[in-house]
Amino acid sequence: MKAMMMGLVLLAAPAFADALKLGDKAPLAGTKMKNVDGTEVSITDIAGTKGALVIFSCNHCPFVKAWEGRIATLGNEYRDKGVGVIVINANDPVAYAEDSLEEMQARAKKLGFKFPYAVDATSDVARAFGASKTPECFLFDAGGQLVYHGAVDDSKQGDVKEPYLKNAIEALLAGKEVAVKETKFVGCGIKFRAKS
Repeated sequence: MKAMMMGLVLLAAPAFADALKLGDKAPLAGTKMKNVDGTEVSITDIAGTKGALVIFSCNHCPFVKAWEGRIATLGNEYRDKGVGVIVINANDPVAYAEDSLEEMQARAKKLGFKFPYAVDATSDVARAFGASKTPECFLFDAGGQLVYHGAVDDSKQGDVKEPYLKNAIEALLAGKEVAVKETKFVGCGIKFRAKS
């Protein structure tokens, strides 16, 4: 049993190990992606004066569905405070039709997103980030450096005790160091598109 658990840990480790490190800049930040409103948008385009929040997400994942209301609230609140927000769907809609652009448009409207929800049409942006799950959050400061990577908060069910992402953003806005810089995150594995 112990050997099996070690095997599971080793299988899970590379996805996190390949992710951006604290202090890294967002890769492929200038890559244009189709937003739900039909425009083309990049991470560079959305960056605010205080920083940028990039969340890899999708529609079909039950973990995303559990957190998406909180993501909408955070994104809508902080985009007006100098932190640009973009939610990116890197999933292949062939694997899950619910992750199509049309379904994304419906979801963004239903949740009242006031920030871009964009398609990573090649999954290259997600690969460059080393993103592995949905939802997975990356917060960058005004200088473009990664200051937080991990979960939205500590509770899929909604009984939140540790609002990790909110705390990180608040520290960023206050010009303070982010206290908790990395957290364990859970979610569905990204359904990467085949490389062309």
